[in-house]
Amino acid sequence: MKITDVECHVLLAPNYNPAFTSSAQDSFLVLIHTDEGLTGIGESDVNPWIAKACIEAPGTHTMGMCVKDMLIGADPGDIASLWRRLYLGTAMNGRRGAVVHALGAVEMALWDLRGKAADRPVCDLLGVVRPDPVIPYASLQPAGDRFEEYRDALCASAERAKSLGFRAIKSEVTMNGPYAHNNLHESYDRHTEVVAAVRETIGPDMTLMVDVQYLWQDAATALSVVRDWAEFDLFFLETPIWPDYLAEYAKLAEAAPMPIAAGEWLATRYEFEDLMDRGHIGVAQPDVGRVGGLNEARAVCDMALERNLTIVPHCWKTGVSISATAHMAFVTPHCAFIEYLPPELCEETLRRELVAEELSLIDGTIARPTKPGLGIELNWDAVKRYKVA
Repeated sequence: MKITDVECHVLLAPNYNPAFTSSAQDSFLVLIHTDEGLTGIGESDVNPWIAKACIEAPGTHTMGMCVKDMLIGADPGDIASLWRRLYLGTAMNGRRGAVVHALGAVEMALWDLRGKAADRPVCDLLGVVRPDPVIPYASLQPAGDRFEEYRDALCASAERAKSLGFRAIKSEVTMNGPYAHNNLHESYDRHTEVVAAVRETIGPDMTLMVDVQYLWQDAATALSVVRDWAEFDLFFLETPIWPDYLAEYAKLAEAAPMPIAAGEWLATRYEFEDLMDRGHIGVAQPDVGRVGGLNEARAVCDMALERNLTIVPHCWKTGVSISATAHMAFVTPHCAFIEYLPPELCEETLRRELVAEELSLIDGTIARPTKPGLGIELNWDAVKRYKVA
C-alpha cells in the first residue's frame, strides 16, 4: 500500500469566540489517502493554519523538508519508521511545538489507516488490551461574566454530568491569572468558594478534579490557597503554575494535599521527561495529537509507569481525538480516566457535529472499541460547512 495524497483541512465554527480559552472551536484535520482506496483520519489540537503550513510548506534542504512530499509514495504500514523520518526531516523547523503537534495528526491518521487495512480497532494493534473499561470524566467549562453566574453555571453543569451517568468531572476554576474567564479578576478565596460549591453539588462519592489554567507563578502562592482544598478530596489539581517553572512545580508537588497534574501542551517524550523528573508531577497528561501521536503518547505512558505515576490524557477536541485517546487508554492499565467533552454540555459546534464516534457512556464507562481503525465517521457536510482553508 502506498500513500497517494495528504489533505489538510482548517475547520472553524462560525460562532467561535476568540475570548474563550476553548480550542475545540477549531480543528486541524488530516486525511491520508492510499492507492488501495483507504483513508486515515487524524486531528491535532493546534492552530490549524500553522499546522497546515507545517505539513504543506515546501522544503529547501534536508533538515527542513516538506512533510507532505515525504509522505506521498511512502508505505504507511511502518508508522514508527515513517514518523522518525518526518521528525528528522523537519528537525530544523521545530523538534517541539507546532511541527510535532502537526505530526501528531499525521501519525493518528496512519494508525486509523493501519486499523482499517487490518480490519481491526487501533487498540488491538497498540498492545495488550486491559480487561476493565475506560472511565471518562466530564470536562466542564463555566459561563457568565460575573462571579455568581460563573459559580452557578459550573454547579449546573456538574449536576447535569452526574445525571448523565459520569463518575467523575473536572471543573475549570479560573477567575484570575493569564487565562481568566471573561476577564474576571476574583480573589483566591472566591476560587475556593467555587470548588466548595461544585463539591457540594456532586456529593462526596463522585471524583472531582480542578483545572486552574496556570493561575499562579510560584509554589508559595499556590500553596497559600490549595492547602485549604484538602477537604474537597481532589483527584488532582491541573496546571497550577506556568509550565516553564519546573522547580516551582516540584515545590508544590512536595507540599500540596492533592496530586499535581500537567503536560497538556508538551511535545515528545523528552519534554515529559523533564516534567516528571524535575517537576515531580503526580499525574501526566499527554495529549495524543500534541505530543506527536499515539507512539509518543505510549512512550510517555511507559515513562510514567516506570516512575509510578498516573496517566490521565488531555483531550479538548472533537471525536477524532477523543477516539484516539480512548484507544490508547485501553492499552494503558495505569490510565485512571480520559478527558471527555460531553456534547450535551458544550457550546463547541465542531465537537457536536464533526464526528459520529463509536464511544458511548454506559454506567459511567466506555466499552472497548470494536470497529476498524479509530472507529469514527466524519460528517462531510460539517467538514464542507466549516472548512475555511
